[in-house]
Amino acid sequence: MSAPELKQNQSRREMRKALIRLRMEMHRQEIRHESRELVNPLNRMRGMTRQFQQGLGIKHAPLWGMAGVVLLGFLTGRGTGGGGSGGLTRLVRLSTSLMPLIKLVMQGPGRKN
Repeated sequence: MSAPELKQNQSRREMRKALIRLRMEMHRQEIRHESRELVNPLNRMRGMTRQFQQGLGIKHAPLWGMAGVVLLGFLTGRGTGGGGSGGLTRLVRLSTSLMPLIKLVMQGPGRKN
């Protein structure tokens, strides 16, 4: 930001206004700088997770994570108390829930989106 041009015969009031504008701009820049400093660790963490996923070759990491959660939910969840076929029902639900992931794995790494 460039300093405003001050004329020789400017009134005291105009000079105060110019000073206040300069202070406000300084405060804006301080706030911008501090907010960047606060957000910087978050941005670094995002970059690290992207690099980690790319380094491992995990293309669909959120899908894998969701599949893991579904798998744990089905394996550790209680039955509905419907009788002896609870295990079979649970297995059918698990396989239908994981169908998109199974298709993705079966396609292999040869297909690029």
